[in-house]
Amino acid sequence: MRLVMTEPAERMDRPYARSWWALLVLCLSLLIIVMANTALTVAAPAMTEDLGLSSADLQWVIDGYTVPYAALMLLLGAIGDKYSRRGALVLGLVVFGGGAVSGYLAGSATAVIAARAVMGAGAAMIMPATLSLLAATFPRAERAKAITLWTATAGLAIAAGPLVAGALLEHHGWSSTFLINVPVAALAVVGALVLVPPSRSGHQGRIDYGGGLLSVLWIGALVYMIIEGPHFGWGVKAVTAAVVAGAGLVAFVLWELRHPRPLLDVRRFTDRRFAGSNLAVALFFLAVFGAFYYLTQHLQFVLGYDALDTGLRMLPLAGAVFVGAALTGYLTPRVGMKWTVTAGMVGGTAALALLTRVDSGSSYGDFVAPLIVLGLAIGLALSPCTDAIMGAFPESQLGVGGAVNDTSLELGGSLGIAILGSLLATSYSGHLADATAGGRLPASSLETAQDSVGAGYAVARGIGDKARQLAEQAAHTSDPQQAERLKAQAGQLAGGARRMADAVGSSFADAVAHTSLVGAVILGAGTVVVALLLPGRGKTADQPAEDDRELESAGAR
Repeated sequence: MRLVMTEPAERMDRPYARSWWALLVLCLSLLIIVMANTALTVAAPAMTEDLGLSSADLQWVIDGYTVPYAALMLLLGAIGDKYSRRGALVLGLVVFGGGAVSGYLAGSATAVIAARAVMGAGAAMIMPATLSLLAATFPRAERAKAITLWTATAGLAIAAGPLVAGALLEHHGWSSTFLINVPVAALAVVGALVLVPPSRSGHQGRIDYGGGLLSVLWIGALVYMIIEGPHFGWGVKAVTAAVVAGAGLVAFVLWELRHPRPLLDVRRFTDRRFAGSNLAVALFFLAVFGAFYYLTQHLQFVLGYDALDTGLRMLPLAGAVFVGAALTGYLTPRVGMKWTVTAGMVGGTAALALLTRVDSGSSYGDFVAPLIVLGLAIGLALSPCTDAIMGAFPESQLGVGGAVNDTSLELGGSLGIAILGSLLATSYSGHLADATAGGRLPASSLETAQDSVGAGYAVARGIGDKARQLAEQAAHTSDPQQAERLKAQAGQLAGGARRMADAVGSSFADAVAHTSLVGAVILGAGTVVVALLLPGRGKTADQPAEDDRELESAGAR
């Protein structure tokens, strides 16, 4: 047996014997690129303190990964289809690992943002390659089951990121959350060469680079606008990005409609199954990433869990994803994807609705049921959608199909963090102003506290530190009257610190409840639209792909 797998998947006359081992490699590759985002939410406080990051710096540390990741996927997926899907996977893992090393060595905000951008570019090669190689390696009869496990891995990574980061931060600095990616990426590279068969499109036509560059332009501008506008205000940068995104999208659609071999045939979106599946993926990750954004903050800041404890308390979500994935594997063949996806989206809406009950007295126990319901919903809804999206593309465009699915996912996640995150910040700021009205808190301190829940608790700690300093002065003062005055002032400040901390916690809890309500409304309305779009069981998922293969054969003749 050869050490490196060289027989292309397209030339095999029987199913690949080690296909499930190949899937393990693909899932491992997926795991690290999703964890790269979720782990950072836990490492962010330590990074902010060590590097002195501003709120704008921290935002771009997080989103510096997202912009190249979302913008490049479609073009890189097409390049992988033409030249080598496995090659794209291996190159992406090498680039991702190199970015991780740079992040580990970084000593400034600029260096961390640059490292994250490199990792995002690597992830843009990896993500569509994992799906295209999965589809090329598994026969149609087993593909749905393999995609279910792929989706479950994504759900596991959402919860595993904070757990791994928390364990590392117990004994190491924030930079260790970058370095942990390097051995995993190296292992995945070796696994890809040994276990994953090479694959590429049988069609050797020219790539639609014009459409590819337009896709990079409008998707990149759209994601930049989503990040810039809600967080930093709708100034010149955000408005310019919006104009570029709109104009670029129109140009992309017109170009693709007229191109003889388009990068992405936009007419596919007239198919109800394809359009409904993409909308479901985007809406679901809008809700999931948005909820994850504020749940981790609530567990860390309001309930006071450290990084490791926060990760452990997200595990019910991961376990529920696997249960949901098992259910969808059983239910979808029997009732059809429309009902499974709709049930999952209803479950996601219910999970957000449960979070509207969060208040200042809520404990971790109040979050367990929403986490479990959300995990079940992820497992139920996402794999049928991914299977339908991949089934809409011919074998020659599996990389593009994976990129479309992953772009919908990433755009939804970016919107979730931007929209729900912005709403959370606004709601928290307003509730905190109301909670501290009539007090003696200086306006500058209130403005600082309104910036974030972490800043609010920092202000409360600062007041408490001042109280302790005055108490120590009173203990060392020989003048009894001055000592009494200092003790009285220390008592007042200590009480003020407690009231401030209570106000921050209750304000953030109220903001979580309010934001969850809006998220539930968005996902609930989207559920109705998706249910109306998705067809019943009359049409098979692979029909569009078969039609495309016939058209390609006719064109070749």
